[in-house]
Amino acid sequence: MEAKKSKNDQLEGNKTLFFQLGLIITLVAVLMAFEYKSYSELSFTDLFRKMDNTIEETIPITVHEKKPLPVIPIPTPSINVVKDLADTPDVPTIDVTANQQTASPTIPVIPLDEPEVIDDTPFIVVEDMPVFPGGLSALYRFIGDNIKYPQVAKEVGIQGTVFVRFIIERDGSVSNAELLRSIGGGCDEEALRVVNSLPKWTPGMQMGKPVRVSYNLPVKFTLR
Repeated sequence: MEAKKSKNDQLEGNKTLFFQLGLIITLVAVLMAFEYKSYSELSFTDLFRKMDNTIEETIPITVHEKKPLPVIPIPTPSINVVKDLADTPDVPTIDVTANQQTASPTIPVIPLDEPEVIDDTPFIVVEDMPVFPGGLSALYRFIGDNIKYPQVAKEVGIQGTVFVRFIIERDGSVSNAELLRSIGGGCDEEALRVVNSLPKWTPGMQMGKPVRVSYNLPVKFTLR
């Protein structure tokens, strides 16, 4: 009579096989889970819309509120209306019937004292040359009557012409007499003495004003 094996004994014998199969199935399931990728079907419109929403969420936009400018009140000037000028003592009364006797005095204009620039350089030629009282003939007569021939010049026989230069001032007086040409023997000193003794001239005029004028005068010494 054959011995019969029970079902429990068969299950116990296949227990290792079932365990190995379970591990293989679990490993395959895990590998399939990692390899599986799911792609969501999005249109370009949805994609850009999603990007816009992302930008709006990440970048906040700050809007500055415009504050109104403060209103500065402008003060209104007060105007006082004067009804009667007679009531205001500060306002002068104008007399429309004023004549020369009642006219108000004018304010004198005081001219500024400007320093007058005077040029002392004597002129040689001017509009109106200086004039000796009585003219040139009177000048030569004055020299002939007042000059004295030096004794040394007579004894030695010195004769000739001495040239003297002098200045006729603004008041007509003679100044700064000097020799331009000398002959010696005392004639030079005598010519200077006579020139310095000349009376006042009529001064020279330039543009209506008296000016200093340089003048040359020959004094001739002649033995007779």
